[in-house]
Amino acid sequence: MSSTHDELAGVVDLFGALRYVQLADALSELAFKRGQSVEKAALEVEINAAIEAYALVEYEPADRTAVSDCETLLTVGPTAFPTLPPNAEDLPHILTYDRRSVDRQRLATQVTERLTTEAATAVDAENFDRAAELLDVAYDIEMWAPIETDEIRSRLTAALPQD
Repeated sequence: MSSTHDELAGVVDLFGALRYVQLADALSELAFKRGQSVEKAALEVEINAAIEAYALVEYEPADRTAVSDCETLLTVGPTAFPTLPPNAEDLPHILTYDRRSVDRQRLATQVTERLTTEAATAVDAENFDRAAELLDVAYDIEMWAPIETDEIRSRLTAALPQD
């Protein structure tokens, strides 16, 4: 089964936030409903690619008791346009996952911290492709949450080769 980043975000959005294993289970259920088989490794690649692209982001709730096994949650990120894949609307009726709410300000702070770290790494490594990707993410974050990324964008822009 192959899903777009927006479809992965759509599945997560049905529940507000999911643990990694819950998202993998939901995607396996969708594949089953489509009569497809799915490899666990392929799901991991899809989910990790969505995380790298900021379509899904990791979220650490302030109240860790809200997550039974203290695993980090995944939620919709700033680059996603959540879209439900076929048959996904049935998932809340099939899976017994509670709908979780996400503290948007806390999430925005966590995502900005990640972006800051990744931007510094890309600049230091002179990874211009990743720096350009992160520059786009910085703009997306400002539209997604009340966060200013001027400093991050300036650092990334200064690091990119000027044409």
